Amino acid sequence: MAGFRRVEESSVHQGHVWHVATAEFEAPDGRRFHRDIVRSPGAVGVVPLIFDAEGNPSVVLVSQYRPPYEENVIEIPAGMRDVEGEDTAAVARRELIEEAGLSSDRLELLIEQYPSPGMTDSVVTIYLATECTPVPTDRQGPEEDFMELLHVPLSEALAMIDSGQICDSKTVSGLLLTERRLRLADGT
Repeated sequence: MAGFRRVEESSVHQGHVWHVATAEFEAPDGRRFHRDIVRSPGAVGVVPLIFDAEGNPSVVLVSQYRPPYEENVIEIPAGMRDVEGEDTAAVARRELIEEAGLSSDRLELLIEQYPSPGMTDSVVTIYLATECTPVPTDRQGPEEDFMELLHVPLSEALAMIDSGQICDSKTVSGLLLTERRLRLADGT
């Protein structure tokens, strides 16, 4: 809304990737208020879409331990924009290789989304990767070393959203938008 403005901001914590700040804002009526903000370079996710010999679509997902939840989470391959100046398509290609052992020169932008606008300025860019070819993985860190690759028919992945097995927001968005794109391409 017009009329809101940031008055000042100060750093609370500088981490390896994220920066936590507290900021003072002024509302259109002059009231001032404070908010904590997690400053982030953003992240990129990629939906690897593969068709079998009969033309049935499947996706490659990862089941990876996520410390904040203390459990494995089923997700599309994804990663932080932690390389200065690297564009989002390059991050998508890098993460596809690192996590899924796939390469694709054909990426299509699905969406740029705000994952948690009440607390962070992060933007998550999600791509669809087609014409994927196998390559060696390049896993980074203990979570990736122990993650499991899941080759799942797209219809089953969508059912996993409905059942609550897939609850990661970038994965839900990516899978639903992939299914929608396929339906539109088929004219249904």
